[in-house]
Amino acid sequence: MLSGRLGLEKARIPHADRHGLLWLDRGRLEVEDGCLRFVTAGGGDLSAGDYQIPHQAISIVLIGPGSSVTHDALRLLARHGTALAAIGEGAVRFYTAPPLMPDSSALARAQVALWADPKSRIEVARAMYAIRFGEIVRTRDIEVLRGQEGARIKRSYQLAAERYGIPWRGRHYDHANPSVGDVPNQALNHAASAMRAASCVAVAALGAIPQLGFVHEDSGQAFVLDISDLYRHDITLDIAFGAAREALKSTESVERLARRRAAILFRQRGVIPSMIDKIKLLIVPDRLETRVEGVN
Repeated sequence: MLSGRLGLEKARIPHADRHGLLWLDRGRLEVEDGCLRFVTAGGGDLSAGDYQIPHQAISIVLIGPGSSVTHDALRLLARHGTALAAIGEGAVRFYTAPPLMPDSSALARAQVALWADPKSRIEVARAMYAIRFGEIVRTRDIEVLRGQEGARIKRSYQLAAERYGIPWRGRHYDHANPSVGDVPNQALNHAASAMRAASCVAVAALGAIPQLGFVHEDSGQAFVLDISDLYRHDITLDIAFGAAREALKSTESVERLARRRAAILFRQRGVIPSMIDKIKLLIVPDRLETRVEGVN
């Protein structure tokens, strides 16, 4: 039998052995008899019911719209090192998360070591570009890599516009006001925001350091942007131009359409689990040989 109201004496499962993340919405996360439970009347992805949550077997719980969390639930999650994040519908927004404190610092230390060494830092950047381009990149000059990226993404925009039958006059983005511009550009802005939110979830789930990017540098979310960009040529463009096509035929706002489409594609294509796998491939110490294989 469990000793104590919250069952704090239960053995803890290391994050390396956990199963990733759990999505919940439109219900109440609470504790009953030392067990974490989620009670919902339905209306979301879960049918109405009272679900017991295996909090020791997951790394992060994602709480969507229409949900509430009790104080006891927060205590139980904190005790077992399980993170809790408030997200938008389908994780297209990442609002807040208590600090994630994994029981191992291995991934964070590996990230710092790779980032601090100029040679290994460029190798990780090259591996990221290899994932994006689908081919080995030969140069070790980060500015050359960025130039190659710029040329390819321009071409990707044009091809995506043609595929979805959208008029395209080039990428125009006002950082001070991302809602201005034509419909395709607005859709791209909203799709990029959704993709960054998904990346935030993946980075938080692994306890990686968001500030230490390998391609991006100045942003406090540099690593988040790095991971988001791995999906820039395919999923981000599918979200944006698909939403733009709908917006041109609908009275709904392009932002709402982009967020809805992002939520659907995130689930259909397993975007966040894929991001977690890619972060591990790039950073986790025992996978470093796999990461650099063929890019030297």
